[in-house]
Amino acid sequence: MKKELLTVKELAAELRMSVKSIQRAYRQGDIPVQWLRRMARFDLTQVRRAMARNGRSRMLRLKSTASVHGATGGAAAGAHSSIAPAR
Repeated sequence: MKKELLTVKELAAELRMSVKSIQRAYRQGDIPVQWLRRMARFDLTQVRRAMARNGRSRMLRLKSTASVHGATGGAAAGAHSSIAPAR
């Protein structure tokens, strides 16, 4: 069976994301990319698997941060705000 590889534009349309978001994701290593000479190509199954894995790890990090700092992440009552109150 031949594996179909998608272009950046095709992957963005399939995932309902912007082309810039896809480019950012593969440059940061969040999704797997296959290079054919100078053209980036993507296997949709591998990308979806990576996105699911990345999403789970991000949620675990957020949960552990929230439990340490509380629900607001330490910004309760403007504790770390550098913006002056409106008058």
